[in-house]
Amino acid sequence: MNRAERLARLLRVLAAIIAEPGLNPLELAERAGVSERTLRRDLAHLRDLGYDVAFTSGYEVQEKLNLEGRARRKPRGRGDDALLQAVAHAVETAGLWRDTDGAETAAPRKGRSRRASASALVLIPAGADDANFLYGTGFGVESGLYIRFGEGDDVLFATPLEVDRAREQSTVAKVVEDREAYVHGTWARLAARVLGERGITTVRVAPNLPAEHLEDLRALGLEVGVDRNLFVAERRRKSGKEAAGIQQAQSAAESAVVEVVRGLAEAEIRDGVLWSNGGPLTTERLYARAQQTLGELGYTCPDMIIAGAPASAIPHDRGSGPIKANAPVIIDIFPTSRATHLSGDLTRTVVVGEVSEEVRKMHAAVLQALDAGIESIAAGVPGQDPHHAVCQVLVDRGFGTTTRGFEGPDGVAKMSHSTGHGVGLEIHEPPQLKDAITTPLAEGDVVTVEPGLYRLGFGGVRIEDTGIVTSGGFKNFTTLTRSLNPQDYL
Repeated sequence: MNRAERLARLLRVLAAIIAEPGLNPLELAERAGVSERTLRRDLAHLRDLGYDVAFTSGYEVQEKLNLEGRARRKPRGRGDDALLQAVAHAVETAGLWRDTDGAETAAPRKGRSRRASASALVLIPAGADDANFLYGTGFGVESGLYIRFGEGDDVLFATPLEVDRAREQSTVAKVVEDREAYVHGTWARLAARVLGERGITTVRVAPNLPAEHLEDLRALGLEVGVDRNLFVAERRRKSGKEAAGIQQAQSAAESAVVEVVRGLAEAEIRDGVLWSNGGPLTTERLYARAQQTLGELGYTCPDMIIAGAPASAIPHDRGSGPIKANAPVIIDIFPTSRATHLSGDLTRTVVVGEVSEEVRKMHAAVLQALDAGIESIAAGVPGQDPHHAVCQVLVDRGFGTTTRGFEGPDGVAKMSHSTGHGVGLEIHEPPQLKDAITTPLAEGDVVTVEPGLYRLGFGGVRIEDTGIVTSGGFKNFTTLTRSLNPQDYL
């Protein structure tokens, strides 16, 4: 940063102090468009230059500007105030700082706070699959701006490339084409201008808003609050249409799992490895078959898991390379609809060849745990209860978990993850079925139940169903067999 830019920043800080002396550090940093860390350095610099500005123990900025330097300690007169106002005006006129309230700088008034204003919602997508933007607008896009002023009063700004699709697909009252914000990447500046036209200075943003946009909005003078609960309750309670969409996604997952199992069942065993079409059967070939099946149905799942042993002992190992015979293969497919953006989630474990006694016992325990978890689900039940039910079964069957109080004996296969999670516009979303979650499940929650057991160097077994929470229990969206035998899927 050169001297001119540093001076401009110091003038912004001075102008902000002049306009509203007595601000707390966060407010002053926001007004001046700098970070709190930078503000502290700038105030120290100003003190070195002879201006008496400091943080007090109460975290307020004291403004006692002494334009003649430290040698003169006299009360400021009207001439001083006029000069300071002129400095602020010059800074604003030069474009180095903008009075975010849109009024001329007045004489200093202690303790003046920003005027109250309506809290609008501002969404700038973090990508085409941003679930909050999708839910708020009904439209998935990589670049754009959505502002909700109130119920039924909202606007979506779209690029020339996307405006026609936005008008066709979005649920927003007004769609406006904007070229400049897209070309220059100034969505935050566009938001500040539109909000300013309505006199709004306080906004809410999503918790996943990219940091650069958050900083830009605050630097432009907006009071920005991160709404950590944005759409959480609304997205949890699935409508009938949303539930049907997730059930369709689960059906697509079943079709893809069957196609993978078909490929496994058609293979022959050579030296402990599965062979097909003249070469080893690999995860990559099975992945391609599953993706083709999903694509024909209008779904995609780029991160699906098809993991043979020993990789199946690591729950989120995607799998790679040749598939071993006589060992468990975990198939975890969670497709997302290209039309509705809703997802399903399904896991099955199969073995081609001989099933060892250990795998058979692991599978039986996981299957019983799955049923216990499902039976414990109902509206009003704390999220930890299904998880504890699953853990108890696994321990009772001689295995263990990493959940405190359900560790089981040393050296046995263990479950190292939660029992389940919500599914909707995201594969993993609230609610959670895990230890220490006392929040009750609610009617309309769509959740997975997915117990598993894993032993490093050996392999793993996991079975997962997805369904919806009802007042009386759990309506399972999954119909596929849970067998270890590939032939039972065909």
